[in-house]
Amino acid sequence: MIRDADTKKMVRIAMLCAVSVVFMLLVRFPLIPAAPYMEYTPADIPILIASFLYGPLYGLAAAAVVSIIQGITVSAASGIIGMVMNFATSSAMCVVAGLFYQRRRTLRNAVLGLVFGGIATILTALPLNVLLTPLFMPFLSMRDVAALLVPVILPFNAVKVVINGTVTMFVYKTVSRLFAYENQSENGG
Repeated sequence: MIRDADTKKMVRIAMLCAVSVVFMLLVRFPLIPAAPYMEYTPADIPILIASFLYGPLYGLAAAAVVSIIQGITVSAASGIIGMVMNFATSSAMCVVAGLFYQRRRTLRNAVLGLVFGGIATILTALPLNVLLTPLFMPFLSMRDVAALLVPVILPFNAVKVVINGTVTMFVYKTVSRLFAYENQSENGG
């Protein structure tokens, strides 16, 4: 039986997924001039917020939903491979960050979670790019992609996780307070 609290949680996660999709569709730009095809999008920020609010499994679910939508819309050219890469990197960030924060909801754990989540994202992105990029960009061999690891792929992912982590730190408390205020208003408080 679904409780009212469960319904609210599902609606809020769906809202965060919707914001993530809007970000993905409307805010896209290259970070590294040498690789204009690698575009930054702030789509992971709402996923991180979901993970902080409700735990890493909900962040993982949000990452799955957003990755599927991205795979059939803006990243359709990379198909299932792009979907898998996006899901793997988003999941690494939100699961690790969510686990740290869920353990003890402090600023320190949030920062540690985002730092270690960022490291997990980078460590996930590097081998996945070498293995999978040649499958949807057949003009690049594994050796070609490996040559791009340090000058392009590593800096791109490092900048991406720093931006996402920093923005998440600035907006998370506001979003959590809005949701708490909404709960108080609905309960007559």
